[in-house]
Amino acid sequence: MQFFNKTAPIGIFDSGIGGLTVAKRIISMLPNENIIYFGDTARVPYGSKSNTTVIEYAIQDAQFLINKNVKLIIVACNTASSVALESLQKKYDIPVIGMIEPGAKLALDKTKNRRIGVIGTYSTINNKAYSEQLKELDSEITVFEKACPLFVPIAEEGWLDHEATKLVAKEYLQDFIDADVDTLILGCTHYPLLSEIIQNIMGEKVTLIDSGFAASHQVEDYLKGRGVRNDSVQIGTHHFYVSDLPDKFKSMAERFLGSEVKHIEKIDVETLITH
Repeated sequence: MQFFNKTAPIGIFDSGIGGLTVAKRIISMLPNENIIYFGDTARVPYGSKSNTTVIEYAIQDAQFLINKNVKLIIVACNTASSVALESLQKKYDIPVIGMIEPGAKLALDKTKNRRIGVIGTYSTINNKAYSEQLKELDSEITVFEKACPLFVPIAEEGWLDHEATKLVAKEYLQDFIDADVDTLILGCTHYPLLSEIIQNIMGEKVTLIDSGFAASHQVEDYLKGRGVRNDSVQIGTHHFYVSDLPDKFKSMAERFLGSEVKHIEKIDVETLITH
């Protein structure tokens, strides 16, 4: 189904705050677009849950956005992208864009020695989401993967320059240094929050890939190509919804986005389940 309403909002969902890294990219790149963001903060994290549960949650999250009449959905969660994207794309008529393919394509474009590292949640790594996508695009590429589950709570705690974070990061990343990767995919939307520490440990010669950045360009290309980019001269509105802890989310969102979050609302998980 072709969407002709240019002013309809872009929908973004994530298990928590990680998707704000994607929202920030979209807001910067497409300032006139209206944004509706849903963070499923009552059920975070998704990365430690079964595929069946993640698919169930992702469909509920997407349906919430569909009910808000969005023109496009961004799955700003690598776990949900790796597990549920195909189900969402089959279920809904509007475009649903995930993190995996854009991130993989950008990594292949940047690597010179064809040795790519991937860090992510247990679910993303165990499902081999990035390695399979990378191999599909280039069968000769060498991929190294590792789950880094502690990065999510560390990012949510705001420990972006903490000694404990540096110690954890060194422990996680040493294998990639030993493997001589020249490109590292940040396979979770929380991880760009820790990019400065990760970059310092990996060294300047290693390119970090922010899948949210890559996905934002795909969104821009889609909107332009289909003629549904919001051409209003007005700055877009940004509405945020969470399933728990709206005050905590608001303070974290304002700190990260660098602007006041005026429209935030808590919705009950039961509402998600019944719609």
